[in-house]
Amino acid sequence: MADRPGAGGQTATAAVLVAVGSAVWLLRQASLRWGATSSEARAALPGDDLVPVPDYAATNATTVQAAPSQVWPWLVQMGAYTRAGWYSFDRFDNGGVPSAWQIVPELQHLQVGDVLPTDRDGTGFVVERLDPPHAMVLVIREQGTVTSSVFVLRKHDAGTRLLYRLRLTAPRSTVGGRYRLLMELGRVPMTLSMLAGIRRRAESSRPGS
Repeated sequence: MADRPGAGGQTATAAVLVAVGSAVWLLRQASLRWGATSSEARAALPGDDLVPVPDYAATNATTVQAAPSQVWPWLVQMGAYTRAGWYSFDRFDNGGVPSAWQIVPELQHLQVGDVLPTDRDGTGFVVERLDPPHAMVLVIREQGTVTSSVFVLRKHDAGTRLLYRLRLTAPRSTVGGRYRLLMELGRVPMTLSMLAGIRRRAESSRPGS
């Protein structure tokens, strides 16, 4: 029996869609742990208990050629507008003000309960836990969503493994869906840029650099 007119084209289109869908899925899976080893991605980290059953979770990492004690000051001064920036895309997350390239002494006294702003109104990530110079746990709780943002420093050879984990849960609603989509689409470039920004700053400021 002869094929129906257009059947070959439909088959080819379906194959392309399957291939594109598979590529997108693989890219998404890779983005959930870019830079991190399998063991780092699976390991329990401080702050996991804040979002025990996440709708979205990702762990990324980079190696910094500086000691944890030299990386830590760059973490504790982060935050937009009134602080040192997020070391990422300043036009979008710091009002266009360049993130600091030096340690700011007056921003080194971070305490639990302090806010690292993400918005001009001063709201943002609240410091939940601090374990200098090993871990900083941040959280946002609003409109039924909980987002944890965790930085962990581990001594690695002559330097540091910098791990970053984001976990979130949001209500099954239009608002919650938009929030999850926004976080997932924007997180990858912002996170990778931030980790690279921290690495460059810590390495450029270490003794002998």
